[in-house]
Amino acid sequence: MADHAVSADPNVQAQLDRLWSLSPGADVLGLDRITRLLARLGDPHHVLPPVFHVAGTNGKGSTCAYLRGALEAAGYRVHAYTSPHLVRFNERIRLAGRLIDDPALAAVLAEVLDHADGIGASFFEITTAAAFLAFSRTPADACVIEVGLGGRLDATNVIPTPVACGIAALGIDHQAFLGDTLPQIAGEKAGIAKPGAPLLTMRYPPDIAAPIARAATAAGARWLPLGAAWHFSPGDSVHYADYAGSLDLPCPALPGAHQAGNLALATAMLRHQSLLPVPAEAIRAAARGARWPARLQRLAPGPLTARFGATPVWLDGGHNASAGDAIAEALPALVGPAGDRPLAVVIGMLSNKDAAGFLAPFASLVDRLIAVPVPGHAHHAPDALCDTAAALGIPHTGVAGDVAIACTHLHAAGAKAVLIAGSLYLAGEVLNANDELPD
Repeated sequence: MADHAVSADPNVQAQLDRLWSLSPGADVLGLDRITRLLARLGDPHHVLPPVFHVAGTNGKGSTCAYLRGALEAAGYRVHAYTSPHLVRFNERIRLAGRLIDDPALAAVLAEVLDHADGIGASFFEITTAAAFLAFSRTPADACVIEVGLGGRLDATNVIPTPVACGIAALGIDHQAFLGDTLPQIAGEKAGIAKPGAPLLTMRYPPDIAAPIARAATAAGARWLPLGAAWHFSPGDSVHYADYAGSLDLPCPALPGAHQAGNLALATAMLRHQSLLPVPAEAIRAAARGARWPARLQRLAPGPLTARFGATPVWLDGGHNASAGDAIAEALPALVGPAGDRPLAVVIGMLSNKDAAGFLAPFASLVDRLIAVPVPGHAHHAPDALCDTAAALGIPHTGVAGDVAIACTHLHAAGAKAVLIAGSLYLAGEVLNANDELPD
C-alpha cells in the first residue's frame, strides 16, 4: 500500500523515487515475492538475532515498545522493525537501539532495489527486505518485529524460528485483505504461529479462540492465552502471574487502561521464552519508560500547541472501532468522568476506515469537532465526517483546510481539551508541525 514516504536526505529520497518508479506490486498479500527477493539478497532473515514477532489489530506497536524497553533495560542490543513511520522513514528500522541513519538507509534501500527487478515487490516487501538485510549485518542480541498487515501472508512472516509470537487486541480493520468477521481476522493473525514457539495471546471468546487454536495446532506452536497460561489484573499497579510466579509492575507510563494489557502481553512473551533471560526489574523499567508516539500522546509545547497555552492537546493515530473503544476508556481520566473539560476533536480519516465506528464510543464526551483532510491520501471528505459526527450527537462541527487552521479555530472557540485523531498519517503531519520528531 502506498505510504507516500519522503525524506529530507537527497540520497534516501533518490531511493524512494526509484521505489515509486517501479510501481511496486499491487495490494496483494503473499509470501512468494518477499521470499524470492530475500533469496536474491542471501536470505538475511535466516541469520537474524532471536525474534519476537507481534501481530494484532490494535496494541501491537505498544507491545513492541514494551518488549524493546525490557530487553534494552536487561542490557541487550535490540533491532526493531515497525510500521508505518510517522514523520521519517527511518523510524521503521532501529539498529541495535538507534534509528537507522540516512547513509545506511540509502545504501540498504539501493541494494534491495538493485535486486528487485522483475519481482514486482510491494513498498512494504522492499522495506521489510531492507530491514532484514540491515539487521543481518549489525550485531545485536534480539529483534522485535511488528507485523504489517494480518499475519499469515504478511511479508514479515518469512521469519522461520521466532523465540516468541504474540497477538494483541483484535478488531475489525483491513477487511478487504483479512475478512469481514473477527474469527476470520483472528485466523489470519494467528498465521504467525511457528513450530515450537510459544504463541501468547489475549483472552478471546470461543468463536475467535477457535481459529487461533487451529492455527497453533497446525503450526505445531504452543498456544498460551491469557486466562489459561498467564494472568494479569490492573489497578494501582499491574499484577501479573504465570507458571514462574507473580510480578507487581508499575502502571504503564503510556496513557490508557488498555496499556496494562499490552504490557502484560509483552511480559508473557518475555517470560515464556528462555533464550534471553529478562529480570523483573527490566520489565518494570519498560513499564515506566516505554514511549510510543501518537498513542494518546500529550503533545509538548511547540509551534502547533503554542496557541493553546496550558490547554492539553492529545494525539492518537487510532482509526477503527476498537481504537475508539480504547480512547473512550482513557478519556475520563484526561477530561473528567462527566466531560468536566468538554473535549474538542480534530479528525481526519482515510476513506477506507469506519468513521462512525471510531467516533461512536466517545462521542458523548465531544463538544466540538473539526474535520480536516489527510494530505496525500484518499480520505473521507471533511463535510462527510461532520455529517457523521452530527448524527452521533456531537453538537458543534465544522471543517478546516488543515490541522493548524483547525487549532486556530478551536483556540478562538475557547477549547479546554483537544484530541487530534483518526489517522497515523495525520498524526505524522501533526508531529512534524509541532517539531516533535520520533527518535
